[in-house]
Amino acid sequence: MSPLHEHLPIERHGEVAVVSFNRPARRNAFDLGMWQGLQATMEALSADDTLRCVVLRGAGAEAFSAGADISAFAAERGGRAQEDRYAAVLHDSMQSIRLCRHPVVAMIMGWCLGGGAGIATMCDFRVGGESCRFGITARNLGIWYPYAEIDPIIQMVGTGVAAEILIEGRIFTGREAYEKGLLSRVVPDAAVPAEAMALAGRIAEGSPLSARFHKAALRRLRGPLPISAEEDAAVNAFAETEDFKAAFRAFLAKQKPVWRGR
Repeated sequence: MSPLHEHLPIERHGEVAVVSFNRPARRNAFDLGMWQGLQATMEALSADDTLRCVVLRGAGAEAFSAGADISAFAAERGGRAQEDRYAAVLHDSMQSIRLCRHPVVAMIMGWCLGGGAGIATMCDFRVGGESCRFGITARNLGIWYPYAEIDPIIQMVGTGVAAEILIEGRIFTGREAYEKGLLSRVVPDAAVPAEAMALAGRIAEGSPLSARFHKAALRRLRGPLPISAEEDAAVNAFAETEDFKAAFRAFLAKQKPVWRGR
């Protein structure tokens, strides 16, 4: 299948599609165009009735994805209007994984941070290596993580572990992530590709209609989030804080931010 974005090549293995995040020089970090490309890719794969499973992976062994490309923030983010647009793109991209009709497997090697961990938590299965690093680093930039991306974490591991991730800022090893419930299974680093593809193969052996129904049923039983439109929109207010602006400047200068709480 032809890729819909230059950094998101697609390989077909029978009834399984493998999408790679192909920016290894940036630890497979996503800029705005890649988030849009991921949504287009997942929606196209979801519509393909000949597929039974989708695997997401990072190019190389260093990173699944380091999340959003912070070096692109100056052009893509910053003010409230820019942040509202970015958040809308990010939301649609993340939800395209969750809403994909086919089961989705994350093949996690190396760094799986920030938006990369967000991608992984939107998948139905997560296979990680023992030395992978799994965490969400929003607090380091004064960013407020969206409700719709917090919810799958709580559904998997509960509020206690979610607090470790979001408030304490813990970055777990693969073994720790598995013990916390963030990974479906953990294997030696070198065995991750084979295990993830074997899992995808087992999924593909089953009834595709059954898999699609059960994936949709699990989502349906969760029900809508108890969040108003106003509360959801308020998540982007961090873009107007002095802390976020100062943290962004500190990142570019390779310095530690000083938090003022305003």
